Amino acid sequence: MTASAAAVLEAYRSCEALTRERAGNFYYGIRLLPAEKRRAMCAVYAFARRVDDIGDGEQPAGEKLRLLAEVRDELRGERGTPMRLALLDAEHRFGLPRVALEDLIAGVEMDVRDATYETFDELVVYCRRVAGSIGRLCLAIFGASDTSTAVPLADDLGVAMQLTNILRNVREDLDRGRIYLPREDLARFGCEDLAHASQEPFAQLMAFEVERAREWFDHGLELVDLLDGRSASCVSAMTGIYRRILERIDQAPHVVLDHHLSLATWEKTWVALRSLAGAAR
Repeated sequence: MTASAAAVLEAYRSCEALTRERAGNFYYGIRLLPAEKRRAMCAVYAFARRVDDIGDGEQPAGEKLRLLAEVRDELRGERGTPMRLALLDAEHRFGLPRVALEDLIAGVEMDVRDATYETFDELVVYCRRVAGSIGRLCLAIFGASDTSTAVPLADDLGVAMQLTNILRNVREDLDRGRIYLPREDLARFGCEDLAHASQEPFAQLMAFEVERAREWFDHGLELVDLLDGRSASCVSAMTGIYRRILERIDQAPHVVLDHHLSLATWEKTWVALRSLAGAAR
């Protein structure tokens, strides 16, 4: 049975409330979009939040995998949580790629199974699943003047943002028993014991990883020229926040061993407003 328009609107409102409350950096870009696209983006965020919360939860690994399998099964139907109702409507309106939704689940399953990464190429597979997937979903909502060119760029931009997340969350991930940085990089800079790495080798490791992330941003941001003004401002706002975080890491790399690194609210707002002003020119 098809849900009523009122039920769909209420489902979107639930997703928007969750996004405002928990999205942080993501919401500063989303709020620059027109209403229909903003609602769809919030539905995507609500889905991603649900999947991530399972992966980061306190349940045993087997229970997490069962819950993730339930989410995957729910995608194949037209019933479920308000998030599913909103996401289903967004799928119909914008042609959200189902494979991207399933890729995100597969990436979180890698976390649950405590995957580690010997090489950077192995890490890229993970990044494409958990973040490139979001880039592809966002692109479906934005639309683009040249989709075949835009899709891989959106995927690469997701990788750039996930690399930044990995660098800013070193302490948080260590506390969870996770290390995402490739073992070949840790060995190259003498940081195999990452939690107790010496200052200079760790700074060199971070400088290397920051430069790598910058290169992915530089390439992925070619996407902006293929988007309409409001969508471009959304991308510029979200990536602008992440790139500023990247610069903070470059300036003071050891901070990430102490705590999660983020920007002040005023600074995020400033980046978002600057992006919107740029789109209006």
